[in-house]
Amino acid sequence: MSFSYPKKEKLCSKYIIEKLFDAEKPIYEFPLKFFWILHSLPEEVPAQSLVTVSKRRFKRAVKRNLLKRRMREAFRLNKSILYGKIQSVNVQIALMIIYNHGEILPFQKIESAMIKALNKLVLKVEEASKTIS
Repeated sequence: MSFSYPKKEKLCSKYIIEKLFDAEKPIYEFPLKFFWILHSLPEEVPAQSLVTVSKRRFKRAVKRNLLKRRMREAFRLNKSILYGKIQSVNVQIALMIIYNHGEILPFQKIESAMIKALNKLVLKVEEASKTIS
């Protein structure tokens, strides 16, 4: 498994992003919130993801960018948890990760939350893929 995070794995489609907000139930793992849907993607990748931080909570772009870098790095290092399962059930997902806290947390806390949330997401994807099949 590659630890890279290329452009084709980043979610850019406005149509899919709008559909993500209509997702049934997000996954909460403090300080992260995951919105996800099973959706065919324009690229041949298991998942496309997007990270975002609220401008309302963090007025300074420097702080928002710091948090987005930490979230992308935590996802990049641990995406194998998700990708292995997605490829075995042969589905594609679109994923949006939102930082949902008012303070800047250290990378270790963000990474541990990312791992827990990815494990929860794997279980949800398994359930959803069984209902489709």
